Amino acid sequence: MTNTIITGGSRGIGAATVRRAAEAGHAICFSYGRDRASADAVVAEAEALGAKAIAVQADMGSEVGVLSLFAACDEAFGAPDVLVNNAGVSGRNGPIVDLPADDLERLLAVNVAGYVLCCREAVRRMSTKRGGRGGSIVNVGSRAAQLGGAHTWVHYAASKGAVDSLSIGLSIEVAREGIRVNSVRPGLINTEIHANAGMPERIATMGPKLPMGRAGTPEEVANLILWLASDEASYVSGAVIDVGGAR
Repeated sequence: MTNTIITGGSRGIGAATVRRAAEAGHAICFSYGRDRASADAVVAEAEALGAKAIAVQADMGSEVGVLSLFAACDEAFGAPDVLVNNAGVSGRNGPIVDLPADDLERLLAVNVAGYVLCCREAVRRMSTKRGGRGGSIVNVGSRAAQLGGAHTWVHYAASKGAVDSLSIGLSIEVAREGIRVNSVRPGLINTEIHANAGMPERIATMGPKLPMGRAGTPEEVANLILWLASDEASYVSGAVIDVGGAR
């Protein structure tokens, strides 16, 4: 059985990835922040699909939270075979000139430091040089890393640029340790992140203007994540793949 850790699995792309992993027969350990009801609902969905799943309340912006998530997986299922780094925050939208320092610190803690620490813990367990059986890491970045997010999310875009660099560099570093590392960059996806950032109308106003005439769905991103995590992508590492509908 494939043991899979997914950070931020209670909603959006994370929840869709939990469901897709459950369909593939994985045992899933996912983190969530505060919404226990949503996390429980996702666990129930995974179990209804015949999978084993546990939800762990953990702050992915702290080493303590990262360690608690991996410890929970170790105890419940054993070492992970797959890590999906998905948990993230956008911070408030607006120009850099109005960005509060505490917003920036929190964003970098979750979107950058949390990803690096999760990768560290995954490599420690997966590396064949350390007695592991290898594995796959998929980092969830954003098209914002290339588009820049001007006037709204430059700070968020910068954090996702770091995810690209992490994925490329780490893929080379662990290529001979049985670990593949890839990144997906979602574009405009119909999730709660827009409303949470104070832009609830963003999907309705921007979607029709995109080349494909619509926003993407979390499931469309999850499908790529699961493919990258699978043996079907056995020679794919260091890739950064856009899921942006031609934008």
